[in-house]
Amino acid sequence: MNKLIEKEFNQQIKLEMESAYLYMAMGAWAKAENLDGLATWMQAQALEEMGHAMRFHNHLLDRGAQVRLQNLGIEKIKWRSAVEAFQDTVKHEEFITSRIHFLVDLANKHKDSPARNFLEWFVKEQVEEEATANKILADLRRVGDSGHGLLMIDRELGVRPIALPVLGPTEAGAGA
Repeated sequence: MNKLIEKEFNQQIKLEMESAYLYMAMGAWAKAENLDGLATWMQAQALEEMGHAMRFHNHLLDRGAQVRLQNLGIEKIKWRSAVEAFQDTVKHEEFITSRIHFLVDLANKHKDSPARNFLEWFVKEQVEEEATANKILADLRRVGDSGHGLLMIDRELGVRPIALPVLGPTEAGAGA
């Protein structure tokens, strides 16, 4: 594996784990604000991001590369409203999408077909992540930060199941 790709995949593990931390912080804020549905949605999102980090982790190991875990950090732990939380969610997912596109370009530049093929799942995933966050943000903007509309959206968000991350057949060691 190209050393620059290895370095950037390790950086992506950090960014995916910081995504999980961000969503955990949003979930804790939402719970404190009695937005239990939003808290549930964010907790599920945090677990999904941890799964993304594990996919990168396992891909590195499967290719004989070294995993180098880094310190994590998040800058924000409070939001003024559900709208603000989802504005930050959209902004964050757009950033992660730009990183995935950067990694695809890097894999193409270095003719790393395994990395490119691995990243295709993330390209599709980020389309879904951004679409979902943008839809929720649009709904929240329509109803504002109080009243029956917010209660309805909060209840809708609360039905998102919380499940352990799925690593996929190759990442989970199928065929071993």
